[in-house]
Amino acid sequence: MDTLTLTRDDKTLHLDARGHADAPPILFLHGFPEYRAAWAPVAERLSDSYRCLMPDQRGYGLSWRGGAVADYAVKHLAADAIAMIDTFCGGRATVAGHDWGASVAYAVAMRAPERVSQLIIANGAHPATFQRALAAGGAQAQASSYIDWLRAPGSEEALAKDGFARMFGFFERHMNTDWLSPATRAAYARAWRDAAGVGAMVNWYRATPLQVAKPGAPLDDADLPPWNPAALRVSMAHLLLWGMQDKALLPEARAGLDAFCDDLTVKEHAQADHWIIHQEPDWVARHMRMWLAEKSA
Repeated sequence: MDTLTLTRDDKTLHLDARGHADAPPILFLHGFPEYRAAWAPVAERLSDSYRCLMPDQRGYGLSWRGGAVADYAVKHLAADAIAMIDTFCGGRATVAGHDWGASVAYAVAMRAPERVSQLIIANGAHPATFQRALAAGGAQAQASSYIDWLRAPGSEEALAKDGFARMFGFFERHMNTDWLSPATRAAYARAWRDAAGVGAMVNWYRATPLQVAKPGAPLDDADLPPWNPAALRVSMAHLLLWGMQDKALLPEARAGLDAFCDDLTVKEHAQADHWIIHQEPDWVARHMRMWLAEKSA
């Protein structure tokens, strides 16, 4: 495994890389509360054929943290990923994202489609379909009600308390954590570091314009981000991998996704949940490999 760093705007980002440097590149983007190792089991299974790049995104792990909430706006997160593609992937790569990493992957695909050869999402939501579900005030709004709690001052201290008990709770909320071994738990605690580290991660939630309705109280369209539908298209081939037991992102979070995509393939796993890349790395890697081969033919 190679260790890489990239500095942009005086902010240094750390990446792990597997596979031959000349192989077709895949940029793997992790979610919350993960770090670069989240995709490692999948990358290990693909590194015989692909150059697998796994960054700690800003605010996470070994990468830069600090600054203001505005430093974690999606435009900056996407710009980081685009800089990685330009620096380490020759200006074009397959981009894979999970959870919050999916949000960044979608942003890159929409803002810089020429940099993304294929887009792969594992249990993550397109911003338009997610915002629609959050605004409806139904089951997804209830499932995502924690977002307002995370945005509140002091949430990082509460999350870091008692050995990150509440942070680990995000993995354990009615989902399968057989993959979360003592060694893995220790690695996550090291990556989170302290309340300041958690605060940088939580700033992603504070910076996003997404609005969450109170259950049973739908939001008016005037309350929602003024996005241009034409700017939300996914023009490249897009694979969505979905664990059907996900309790954080419900099927309504992806409803209508095909209307935003030129070439969408969906593969569902009946037993996996939100942490599909941890629980089913063989299944995820196999479907990625088959689909990438098909789209590259």
